[in-house]
Amino acid sequence: MKLATLDNGTTDGRLHVVSRDLSRAAPAEGVETMQALMENWSTHAPQLEAQYAALNEGEGQTFDIDKALAPLPRAWQWLDGSAYESHGDLMQKVFKMDPVPKGRPLMYQGMSHEFLPATADVPLPSEEDGIDFEGEFGVICDAVPMGTDTKSAMSHIRLIVQINDWSLRAVAPVEMKTGFGWVQAKPACSVAPVAVTPDELEGAWRDGRVDLPLIVNWNGKHFGAAEGYHMTFGFHDLIAHAARTRNLVAGTIIGSGTVSNENFREIGSSCIAERRGIEILDNGAPETSYMSFGDRVRMECTTRDGAPIFGAIDQKVIAST
Repeated sequence: MKLATLDNGTTDGRLHVVSRDLSRAAPAEGVETMQALMENWSTHAPQLEAQYAALNEGEGQTFDIDKALAPLPRAWQWLDGSAYESHGDLMQKVFKMDPVPKGRPLMYQGMSHEFLPATADVPLPSEEDGIDFEGEFGVICDAVPMGTDTKSAMSHIRLIVQINDWSLRAVAPVEMKTGFGWVQAKPACSVAPVAVTPDELEGAWRDGRVDLPLIVNWNGKHFGAAEGYHMTFGFHDLIAHAARTRNLVAGTIIGSGTVSNENFREIGSSCIAERRGIEILDNGAPETSYMSFGDRVRMECTTRDGAPIFGAIDQKVIAST
């Protein structure tokens, strides 16, 4: 099943069911918002599955993807991991940081009261902050009880999403040194228009991971195509980690961290910081600048044969007023 939230003039928008090919949509029957669905999944999902089948048979209206908000425009909780060790290892080497102990997921709690639409301009205060994109995958959970183990955590993954976790690289080191975590360095994330149930990925949903590449283009030029499968910890591991000492409220979003592979020199990257890190190792200094106002980034994950899944994130960075 595929779901989207369309702008209806309210903060939380109106939940819609979307056809598999993203061509048609219809207002979800019996439930108004994505948050309400996550809080009562078992009650509403069967009716929505029936709607989804009808849409795939040709019912519904044209899906105007430009009117889509983030699938969950605001959430009670956003937890972002760093599950690709190739990215973390590179950053540690470049910045000569002490190695992080292995065997434990990395995770921080970020801003959750706003997620940006996938085609909206992104206003930010200064180019001097080191504007960077970070392509990720994420999951939206129903309510997860404290102490849930990794096996049980799989059943709490209701939807999969594609995320751009915007980062301000010049601000991040300052905040990291305080020991209190990120605030200014992590503005609102952007989310692709459509959220999908795990079964939509068929064989590409394996071991709590998305086994597909995330294609990233910057100003119309290919930037990276890292494969999503190579997470050291799957999403079920990340959920169990987060739930060890707390209940996770329905609608919690958990991110994978920057999609990265060990052969990043060949396949490219999902963020500018990683490319700059490679340039530092190879050439002694970074050659690629961070984003300027007017720059555009596009991210999309499709099936291996090119069929749409989440829709694309395609955004321009602009100066805030």
